Amino acid sequence: MPAPKVRPKWRPALALIVYAVLLTVMALPVLIVVWFRAVEANSSRMAPAEIGALGIVFLLTLGVAYVLTRTITGPIDALIARAAEIARGGKAAIRPLESHGTREIAVLSQSFLDLAGKLVDRTEYVRSFAAHVSHELKSPLTAIRGAAELLRDDDGERPMTKAERLHFLDNIVADALRLDALLQRLRDLAQAETPVAEGNSSVTDILSSLRLRFPALGISASGDTEISVALSQEAAGIVFANLAENAVQHGATALEFTVSPDVRTAVILLRDNGRGISEANRERVFQPFFSTRREEGGTGMGLGIVRAMLGSHGGTIRLLQTPGAGAGFEITMPMQLPNVLAPDP
Repeated sequence: MPAPKVRPKWRPALALIVYAVLLTVMALPVLIVVWFRAVEANSSRMAPAEIGALGIVFLLTLGVAYVLTRTITGPIDALIARAAEIARGGKAAIRPLESHGTREIAVLSQSFLDLAGKLVDRTEYVRSFAAHVSHELKSPLTAIRGAAELLRDDDGERPMTKAERLHFLDNIVADALRLDALLQRLRDLAQAETPVAEGNSSVTDILSSLRLRFPALGISASGDTEISVALSQEAAGIVFANLAENAVQHGATALEFTVSPDVRTAVILLRDNGRGISEANRERVFQPFFSTRREEGGTGMGLGIVRAMLGSHGGTIRLLQTPGAGAGFEITMPMQLPNVLAPDP
């Protein structure tokens, strides 16, 4: 979708308005002097005091013009130039201005830097993600193509055995299923990164849903499980089902929740008793397509979907240090505060 364009029309520059106002202010004492001289008509020459007063007014006007240029027009022009440089791909331009002038321009500059940083990070993420997607899709496609070519080139002189033909067909089916799983995960990730309608879910309902979906996983909870988080039921199902499925896939038989509210935020600690995450893999678990279960069909996108979904709802997730077996995560989410109804008059 192209960016909306500002309707072209003539608009005065900020500097022009500032200087026009200053010149008008400066002209007022001049007009007053001219008026009184015209009324009195007793002298054609200005007195030294009048000349000195007008000189002082002129110098004060220049001083005010310098201050306004230094504090308003200069920083705004610099911010415009910085935006144009960033739009051309200049990452080095994402830095504070040398002079902000006023508090409002400093706040505007900080908001601009935050937005520019997020856009650059997003661009790099999309570039890296596209490279990962291309690599992940290329492997099964190459395998399918190779198997299909071998089946096509089968001739009567050296015919394939039935076992060989079934082997290649099984490979094609397996790779097609992997492509389907990757595409489904990509759809889930796209949904996770798109803000959805507001909603809320109680921790009790989340636990009940997980127990029904994962009956072989012993799910326990402690703390204030009656609170609700600002996460729709659909989003909560995606987040916690992915975490529970990860635990099951890594040999866990138990998953423990610890819930603690803090003013407007709920902190949920999850810990399983599975094989855990090695030190070598701790920094990579949230990377797209990183998986230790690739041979079993793992896509490596589950935790990425969890982080994206939580981020679109104002939450975070981080991996905890867990001595011994198992893996632990800390989730922070805004709490859904109860509506307080005003008493009837």
